[in-house]
Amino acid sequence: MNRSILESYRDIASALTPLAVSQFLASHDWELEHQQPDVRQVWRYGSGHLSTAPRVMIPLATDFADFMPRFVDALESLGHIHDWDAGQLLEHVIATRADLFFVRIDQGMIDGTIPFQQAERTLQAIYKMMRAAATTTADPHHSHKGRRPAAVGEFLDEDVRLGHTKRGSFVFTVVTRLGDPSAQAIGSPERPTIAFPRRVMETLARGLETTKRLTQFWDQEALEFPSARGLSAGLVESLEDMSQPEHLRSLDLSFQWAASERRPDVGLAAIVLDRDVIDGLPRVRERLVRREEPTRRETLVGLVKSLTRDDAASSNDESAIITVAAEVSGKSLRVQVPLAGENHGWAIMAYKRQLPFTVTGDLSYERRAWRLTGDIEVDSSFLQHVSGSSKPDLGEA
Repeated sequence: MNRSILESYRDIASALTPLAVSQFLASHDWELEHQQPDVRQVWRYGSGHLSTAPRVMIPLATDFADFMPRFVDALESLGHIHDWDAGQLLEHVIATRADLFFVRIDQGMIDGTIPFQQAERTLQAIYKMMRAAATTTADPHHSHKGRRPAAVGEFLDEDVRLGHTKRGSFVFTVVTRLGDPSAQAIGSPERPTIAFPRRVMETLARGLETTKRLTQFWDQEALEFPSARGLSAGLVESLEDMSQPEHLRSLDLSFQWAASERRPDVGLAAIVLDRDVIDGLPRVRERLVRREEPTRRETLVGLVKSLTRDDAASSNDESAIITVAAEVSGKSLRVQVPLAGENHGWAIMAYKRQLPFTVTGDLSYERRAWRLTGDIEVDSSFLQHVSGSSKPDLGEA
């Protein structure tokens, strides 16, 4: 056998256990022919004639000196029988008690690599996506702000993992482990309880399918109870984060459901987000944000980051659209605020001297930006104290 192939089977042998392989065989077309508890099992492939059907021996005694060579032999035999390489065999065995989610980046590549920063942004976006789906699953009414249900943290810490990169452009593999089936569920006539990790993955698949559909055909009913369709602004935002590179042609998202569990009614076909779909994501996110973040009275305290002339104002008016960076409910926002007259002067002073600026208004999200509208009030008391004047002093830098 080719040395590199042998080493690849040795690699996956260190990542698998005999129990995981046995569960895979039991879930597929294999029959347990004989076993010596805690020592070995002999499995027969059910698709062949009894006398000619392939057989494999799975060693169970991990403390035997020759356990690893025998285990590698067994895995290599399974790969040969199913015509899979080591990576494909690993994927199928893992999928027996885990759901797999694949994020494929389709873009021009010279050598099969992507920029490191793009990989980092993609991983952060995947994490944000999984967190959003878990939050929606744990609490459909959650605002996706502040403290999240304990189940979300447990899921992210324990049940979801990053798997081996798959071939085909550049593919991230997310592994969601379902755990072992409960003893009560085995042989019980009642329908077993669906594990939380599986519920999260179904929420994710439903949300992705709905998001793509909404970019093509808007359905106002989707906003009546978005969580029922797996939707959240955070989920859509994560897709925007992944699709930022201009040279990206599409995102291909697909699921491989655990063989040992029932197959859900979502995520059965690849979800392809091409540039037309990607260009429609901001509109979907904006409508979700407006629902999750209804207009409310807020006081912002932060630095003025920019001042832009208000094109709608006459040339004689002292007015501008300023951008204030502030914390709102634990979230960092950049908020656009229209100001005129003396309020505009205080904003210029705060900008030049890098002083905190305080302003109150109706906070809302529209046209892809956070804005302060309505009856806008500027609290200039701090700036007056610093400048020693009741009027803005614009002469000092």
